[in-house]
Amino acid sequence: MNYQEKVQALRQRHEALLQRKNQVMEGGNGIYEKYVYPILTAEHTPLEWKYDFNEKDNPFLMQRIMMNAVLNAGAIKLDGRYLLVCRVEGADRKSFFAVAESPNGIDGWRFWEEPITMPDTEDPATNIYDMRVTQHEDGWIYGVFCAERHDPAQPGNLSAATATAAIARTKDLKTWERLPDLKTKSQQRNVVLHPEFVDGKYALYTRPQDGFIDTGSGGGIGWALVDDMTHAEVKEEKIIYERKYHTITEVKNGEGPHPLKTEKGWLHLAHGVRGTADGLRYVLYMYMTSLEDPTKVIAKPGGFFLVPEGNEYIGDVMNVAFANGWIKDEDGKVFIYYASADTRLHVATSSVERLVDYCMNTPEDGLTTSASVETIKKLIAKNKKQ
Repeated sequence: MNYQEKVQALRQRHEALLQRKNQVMEGGNGIYEKYVYPILTAEHTPLEWKYDFNEKDNPFLMQRIMMNAVLNAGAIKLDGRYLLVCRVEGADRKSFFAVAESPNGIDGWRFWEEPITMPDTEDPATNIYDMRVTQHEDGWIYGVFCAERHDPAQPGNLSAATATAAIARTKDLKTWERLPDLKTKSQQRNVVLHPEFVDGKYALYTRPQDGFIDTGSGGGIGWALVDDMTHAEVKEEKIIYERKYHTITEVKNGEGPHPLKTEKGWLHLAHGVRGTADGLRYVLYMYMTSLEDPTKVIAKPGGFFLVPEGNEYIGDVMNVAFANGWIKDEDGKVFIYYASADTRLHVATSSVERLVDYCMNTPEDGLTTSASVETIKKLIAKNKKQ
């Protein structure tokens, strides 16, 4: 096979992957449907990002730049297009943002021609990732993401880092205006912008933490109001969803994408972390808050909502499900974009009606074995009466 034939075969395999139709998995839990194939992986990234197609310069048709993963995508539906602002991680461990587009939100995903060029601040970050995308009522689309830098207080420790909430805004996902990082009293991850003004201010879901990984005294998902996103500063912060001992949020928890507004309240998707003998386990869970007071939790279904299953369990970071993007269609259909094992991106589909039902009618965590048993017995007794 000569060079051009190899290139043609490579392009055919890649195109077949991009055109592959997805299908709903059999079974399920009635809450949502998962799909057979991941929607985006490192293999989906454009060939032009990885190969030099000049035969003279690359006679062996080697990948000159290798990709490792596609994960943790913010999501938005814009002008009828389903768009994901993906975290793409290269073989060099550096993450960057790239937009992928689908005609139906499930398959047919294709990356735009080039990754996003994200402007730096005066203090450039080493790594940026996990953007939450919010179309705010002020007319801007905001991206809030983690900016990672080497901890200046520990110059000799090459694993020591700091996390801040970086902010950028755009009208089209192509040209971005970088704003100053969020000013807070602690390190921050998983900061999410609420889509509406609250008391005339911008509202943020926060996750205060003492260190880059450890939450320490950070009590859970926080809430803060700021006057101006172009110079955002958290002066007061309160916890609206606390961590609890021996639950899925024992180690830490954090808001996923911005909440979805429904007639019954705000639907929230979040992640919870617990410790195991084999490391940390990340799962997704849901809750609801009041339309009148978004800090008031009105529904708190117990346990996890979505976990890694089957091959989803395996990857760079085992036993992790993470989501920071979802889309609500005009007909109430909800597309949940979640990553597994920090390696690949999936979609699950549900509806506003089903998700509200799940939140409102799933029993809360009773926090003890005896309480859990009593909850199960109540359901058994109810079913005997049917």
